[in-house]
Amino acid sequence: MNANNNIQEKIDSTLKAATSIEQVTVSPFFKDKTMQRLFSQKEEENIAWSWFSPKLQFATLVCVVAINVIAFTKLKVTTYDENVNQFAESYGLSVNEDNSLLN
Repeated sequence: MNANNNIQEKIDSTLKAATSIEQVTVSPFFKDKTMQRLFSQKEEENIAWSWFSPKLQFATLVCVVAINVIAFTKLKVTTYDENVNQFAESYGLSVNEDNSLLN
């Protein structure tokens, strides 16, 4: 029975606390301050990529294109027959043209 009274007292104190809630007064510049803080954080995040400037991006692009051109020209120098012969020799698929018994 004592436990029920304690529970009822807790319920009553909770309801009294809920009825005593009043409207909160907010500074008229609260929204402006909040927006300023949000945008200042976004600018700090962009500083991390500021070193990758357009000049550096262009230099990187030129290097990548140059490496691709060099690789493509080296690829064109080798012919199909050379590649097939090299493949056959490496896997032992080529036929020896030497008819010597001493080899």
